[in-house]
Amino acid sequence: MEEKISKSIIKSFFHKLEDSLSVDVAIVGAGPSGLIAARELARAGKKVAVFESKLAPGGGVWGGGMLFNEIVFQEHISDILDEYSINHTSTGDGYVTADAVEVASALIYGAVHAGVRIFNAMKVEDLVMRDEKVCGVVINWNPVARLEMHVDPLVVMSRAVLDGTGHPSELISLASNKAGISLETPTGRVMGEKPMWMENGENTTVLNTKRLFPGLYASGMAANNAMGGFRMGPIFGGMFLSGKKVAGLILEDID
Repeated sequence: MEEKISKSIIKSFFHKLEDSLSVDVAIVGAGPSGLIAARELARAGKKVAVFESKLAPGGGVWGGGMLFNEIVFQEHISDILDEYSINHTSTGDGYVTADAVEVASALIYGAVHAGVRIFNAMKVEDLVMRDEKVCGVVINWNPVARLEMHVDPLVVMSRAVLDGTGHPSELISLASNKAGISLETPTGRVMGEKPMWMENGENTTVLNTKRLFPGLYASGMAANNAMGGFRMGPIFGGMFLSGKKVAGLILEDID
């Protein structure tokens, strides 16, 4: 029995990984904007793989505000919550609250059931570039990176790469610092996240969602960090709208 179980895991996982070595879109970071974008792209018929360095996908949703596992959305995006069958309660002042655990679970379920492959505990440590275009990601196990083991990585090729790594905007920073490319930002480089200003941050999260270099896109807080936007805290309407927007941008480009 033990042998059969181990064989089943190995066979199933390696089929999943092998089938994901060439995709339409590689999304790095399974936070809310990345998961929303992944589902939209998969529902449009694209082959999508998400790489999350942590064990649990969901990004910063799980803990709510300071471990009070409730989060806030603008009332006008309730239709997106309904699309995922997420329960929500009106606060009577233009906002709704939702259970953070339910939201994270619904986003993960929605992406997987749309056909998205999610690889957790897997870190993207570099980009693949050819002819002035990002065309893939370099992956390794996150524990390997944390332990600083000298283990060579593998490569996933893709037609588009989305940085959904949140506040650090890891891929955008890597592209700027290591590849020395000029980003489509006012300075040509990562401008850095500004302090908390919820209303402004919510708006700029969506406005800053864009293609920053051929083949390379940013959503959510990664977009705000790249473009110098403000932080917004435990309100997530902008994250959801950012995921929807970047999916549309990628579809326009790769189609």
